[in-house]
Amino acid sequence: MTAAAPGGDGDGEFTVVRGGADEARWRGATRAGGPGPSGIVDRAPATWGLAARGALVEDGGPPLRLADLDRKAEVWADVAPKLYAQALAGQWDPATAIDWNAPFALEPEVEAAVVQVMTYLVENEQAALIVPARFIARVHPHYREVVQLLAVQAADEARHVEVFTRRAELSGGPLGTSGAGGRASLQTLIDEPDFSLAAFLLSVLGEGTFLDLLGFLERHGPDPVTRRITHLARADEARHVAFGVAHLEHRVAIEPELRGRLRAAIEHRHDVLASTAGLHAGVHDALVVLAAGSWTPSAIAAGWDRVAALTAAMDEGRRRRLARLGFPADEAAELSALHTRNFM
Repeated sequence: MTAAAPGGDGDGEFTVVRGGADEARWRGATRAGGPGPSGIVDRAPATWGLAARGALVEDGGPPLRLADLDRKAEVWADVAPKLYAQALAGQWDPATAIDWNAPFALEPEVEAAVVQVMTYLVENEQAALIVPARFIARVHPHYREVVQLLAVQAADEARHVEVFTRRAELSGGPLGTSGAGGRASLQTLIDEPDFSLAAFLLSVLGEGTFLDLLGFLERHGPDPVTRRITHLARADEARHVAFGVAHLEHRVAIEPELRGRLRAAIEHRHDVLASTAGLHAGVHDALVVLAAGSWTPSAIAAGWDRVAALTAAMDEGRRRRLARLGFPADEAAELSALHTRNFM
C-alpha cells in the first residue's frame, strides 16, 4: 500500500510492505485429515496433539504422549459414528425409566435368588466399565467417534451398576456372595492391554454371552423391576457387542493373521482360569430358583431346564459371532467351549 510521508506536504510517498512473520508461523503446518469419517487417516501423528480432526495444525506444539493407539486399524469400525448417535438417543434415566415402587411379593427364597443374581451382575458390570475406561485416554482423539463411544459405554455400565444395586437392595436385605473364581475371571479382562484382544474377550465373547443372560432374566424375572432393568441394560449391551464385533471384523479384514492372536487369547485365558471354579455355585442355583419363580419341586425342575437351555443358547451365540470373524464352524465350537464358565 502507499501513503503520504509523515510530516511532509503530501507530495512524498512511501510503500508499506507486508512482512512474512504471519505466514512464517504456518510453515510446516499440516492438515489433520478431514472433519468427517472420510477424512480419517490410517495413522495419526502424536504431533497433532488434541487438534480437531480437519484442523490446520501449527508446527511446534507438544506431542500427545498418552494416546499410543494411533492406528486406524487398531481401534476403528465404520459403524462407530452410527452407534454413537444411537447411544446418545438411547440414554435413559434410572429415576424415571423404572418404576421402583411397582408392587410385587416374592417368596423369600426367590427374592434371595434375585439378590444373588443382581450381586453377580454388579460385579461383572464393574469390570465392563473399567475395561473401556482404561482405553479412552489411549485412543488418539483423531478417532473421536471411538473415544466418544467408549465414553458412553462406560457411562452405560455405570448406570447398570446403579440399577442392579438398587434392585438388590430393594428388599432391605444384605447383598449376595462374590465368588473368588468369578473375580479371577473378570481380572483377566481388566489386565488385557491390547485393545482388540480386550474388545474380543469382553464384547464379542463376554458381553455377547451376557446378552443371552439379560434376555433370560427379562423373560423369567419374577418381578416387574427385574424384568424392566434387564430389558434396558440389554439394549445398551447390544450396542457394545455390535461395536466389538464390527471392530474385529474391520481389523481381521486388514490383518487376517489376527485370528491366530484371538485364538491364543482365548486359550491363554482358559489356561489361567483352569484352576478356578468358574461360575459360583450360588449364582447357578440362584438362576435356577429365579427362573423357577417358586420353591416347589416341579418349579425347580423347570428352572433347571431353563438354565440348561440358557447355557446352550450362550454357546450358540458365541459360535455365531466367532463365525462372523472368519473362524470355521469346528474351530468356533472348540473356542466357544473354552470360554470362561463365569459367562463374562
